[in-house]
Amino acid sequence: MEENFFPCRRVPSAPLFLENRMTDAREYPTRPIAGVGVVVCKEDAVLLIRRGHPPRYGEWSLPGGAVELGETWREAAQREVREECGIEIAVGEVMDAVDIIARDDAGRARYHYALVDFVATYISGEVCAASDALETRWVSLAELDAFPLSELTRAVIAKAVQSSGIGDGR
Repeated sequence: MEENFFPCRRVPSAPLFLENRMTDAREYPTRPIAGVGVVVCKEDAVLLIRRGHPPRYGEWSLPGGAVELGETWREAAQREVREECGIEIAVGEVMDAVDIIARDDAGRARYHYALVDFVATYISGEVCAASDALETRWVSLAELDAFPLSELTRAVIAKAVQSSGIGDGR
């Protein structure tokens, strides 16, 4: 008798390995995608990126992205900032855990990310738009209101500013 490590009902039209396969699809995923967002602080400024891929293509936001298999949340935060912005950071505290869900016209979840947002401190490197970012920019706290950011992004930045004390001489 053959041992089955994946108990499931056999579907005649699909091979057994496809019945149990997880998908990595970002669009119309079968489950939320784990990801990170990072509020990178440097003196009295935070780092913003203009997104290069959906969802929210072309919008200003925080650097971040999906956690890779075998990677910790903090490792993902460091890697994503390095890949998108070309800099090194020291990852600090968790600021929030949020869901980003974009639905299509029929109400189906077209994108669903479960994100852990961190505060981080700039260490080294020259900021440049790379990988998923169209543009990167250090934005002073005084200029932040002029940027079109989602309310969720503004709330996470406010928590990080309060936690890190940037702009108050700490």
